[in-house]
Amino acid sequence: MGDPVKDEHVESAVPEVWRPTLRAIVDSLRRRDIVLAAGLPGVDPVSNADTQRYLQAVDDYGHATLTRLPDEAWRTSVARWYGDRWKCLVDLWTEQDGRSDLVLDVDVFDNAPDYQFRVHLVYVP
Repeated sequence: MGDPVKDEHVESAVPEVWRPTLRAIVDSLRRRDIVLAAGLPGVDPVSNADTQRYLQAVDDYGHATLTRLPDEAWRTSVARWYGDRWKCLVDLWTEQDGRSDLVLDVDVFDNAPDYQFRVHLVYVP
């Protein structure tokens, strides 16, 4: 859970240093306020069209309302290094089901001394 692991053969827990930003991304989706289009610190801006696509994926999931990520979400969410970035899959939670089948797919780039996040998808694998 410490520093991000740069090993293409190892899937690891989501590093703690990324969790506040990932929570902020999920909170933006949860509120449906399209903050992602304006960008969050350290997060690449997301177009209105892509934001709507992510929200539609949640809507298509069924009568589900996203919730804030509980600490338990980090037990099953993972990150893996892919040579120039990490692929991070965060399990999303709903009021109705708790942990859902939905995931947030985010690329994380090492932009020393910080990290840069790029939202890729919200989907059911």
